[in-house]
Amino acid sequence: MFPAVRPRRLRRSSALRGLVRETRLTPESLIYPLFVRHGEGVRNEIPSMPGQYHFSPDSLVDEVGAAHQEGVRAVLLFGLPESKDAEGSESWSATGAVQLAVAKLKQNFDDLVVATDVCLCEYTDHGHCGLIAGGAAAATGEVDNDRTLPLLARSAVSHAKAGADLIAPSDMMDGRIGALRDALDAEGFESTPILSYAAKYASAYYGPFREAADSAPQFGDRRSYQMDPANADEALREVALDLDEGADIVMVKPALAYLDVIRRVRERFEVPIAAYNVSGEYSMLVAAAERGWIDRERTVLETLTSIRRAGADMILTYHAREAARLLNG
Repeated sequence: MFPAVRPRRLRRSSALRGLVRETRLTPESLIYPLFVRHGEGVRNEIPSMPGQYHFSPDSLVDEVGAAHQEGVRAVLLFGLPESKDAEGSESWSATGAVQLAVAKLKQNFDDLVVATDVCLCEYTDHGHCGLIAGGAAAATGEVDNDRTLPLLARSAVSHAKAGADLIAPSDMMDGRIGALRDALDAEGFESTPILSYAAKYASAYYGPFREAADSAPQFGDRRSYQMDPANADEALREVALDLDEGADIVMVKPALAYLDVIRRVRERFEVPIAAYNVSGEYSMLVAAAERGWIDRERTVLETLTSIRRAGADMILTYHAREAARLLNG
């Protein structure tokens, strides 16, 4: 076929490449994860995640305002409590950091999607995502699935009451989507959608996040409730179950080591799909760029484009502001 067919013809200029580009990355497809804690004027950098911060609700407004001007229209909030207990009770407090931050953001932005993470790990004194089972199971950190569901539901309802636009449960308890859907509907929030962490793997890439959210387990690990990294068919079953229970959007987490899973979910389900470009993925890129080993700007956009190309409609990424600035040129 050569020389009649020359694919390089359509690569000769930036304008031509843009004209035939198959995958589009835009600021509107990005969700910016943020960490909020009590106080005023707080903006403390997270050591393991350079460029990311703990914010108080007032300083969070400034950060989100800057991101909004750059074209980012969605954020995801994680909360750090003032105190912790075995149940994680501050997760459903009306005066919790997330609840206060949601209300403040909704007062300041009309066209911002405010999503909230629903999990107990940041709020429990043991660092697990639910109530610890009794008896011999307690020593291994086994979580009591069914007793945890009502607590997650209380947290979700408290976020909705504060004004959250999107509820995002990350705990990986079986049946939690149905429990949250029932609780939200019963409280009059039947129009509040759920973004389910449907295929969340027990990944080593979460390391920096556990410092950022102060959520490392005090004993045991999370492999009994988060997914085995070796499994992909199971991800499809998890997604199907969450959709049956009422999930509106499903997520694969992490993103880069699970691009194949994103693609399989994309091919099986005609629903909105999110992917989480997690803390370890972020910090590795930043560290390599700081050492001059990679071109940071090009690598950020290439990374996020690969996640979109795999099939994600939206990407949760700590690079959101940086990527938006680059895309806006």
